[in-house]
Amino acid sequence: MSQEILGIHHVTAIASDPQKNLNFYAGFLGLRLVKVTVNFDDPETYHFYYGDELGQPGTIMTFFVWSDAPKGRQGTGQVTIVSFAIPQESLGYWIERCIKYGIRYEGPQERFGESVLSFKDPDGLMLELVATTDPPDASAWSTSNIPAEHAIGGIHAVMLCEDGYELTAKLLTETMGWSFQQREGNIFRYQIGTGGSGKTVDVRCAPDFWKGAVAVGTVHHVAWRTRNEEEQEAWRSAIANLGFNVTPVLDRQYFPLFTSRNQEE
Repeated sequence: MSQEILGIHHVTAIASDPQKNLNFYAGFLGLRLVKVTVNFDDPETYHFYYGDELGQPGTIMTFFVWSDAPKGRQGTGQVTIVSFAIPQESLGYWIERCIKYGIRYEGPQERFGESVLSFKDPDGLMLELVATTDPPDASAWSTSNIPAEHAIGGIHAVMLCEDGYELTAKLLTETMGWSFQQREGNIFRYQIGTGGSGKTVDVRCAPDFWKGAVAVGTVHHVAWRTRNEEEQEAWRSAIANLGFNVTPVLDRQYFPLFTSRNQEE
């Protein structure tokens, strides 16, 4: 296709306790609570939206909050890790912050030449902070207690866990325009356009791992960015023509207000 996916638009996960979720993402991580709505597919539940000060695409992490939902299981067929970008010189600050808030962490370790700090949110969702020399051009939340020079810049990458990476790699590269960059062990890195934060997907090949179950503490979906509604419709048709079960384009009522020309795919 002539149209190009612009990168990651947002990631949506599932949480159990709204206050713990708010304390962690707006408190510890210093993201802005951009909006609270209902889940339009289940209006009796919350939908939390976190991001930078302007709520820009590529900085958005959202949560469906289901207090009575069972615990999920992270495994194959899922996004298992969400990585946030931080400035390269901010790694020490975030280690100290983890210690201050009692957040258990692992690392830092090196992956694809980047320093990675790993930890979990209150529901067990696996997260990372990736120190990068080229963080996204995000606007730090001005009322956060985190200095702007250390603030999270947006979503750096997502990790897809698959029992076999070949079919996912084929869809990413042959249909969706991602390009293979490099491999480390059983992790394959792909990028869109020039790559970098918000334009990176890692695929972990884990044939002996159990299959994931989507519920509390897991990612529900990752959404890609397109330039406009016409391109979104074209992408939907192209993917559906390959035999995939693709939803219709759904008006989520709030996303268009802060995405302008970048729509949910």
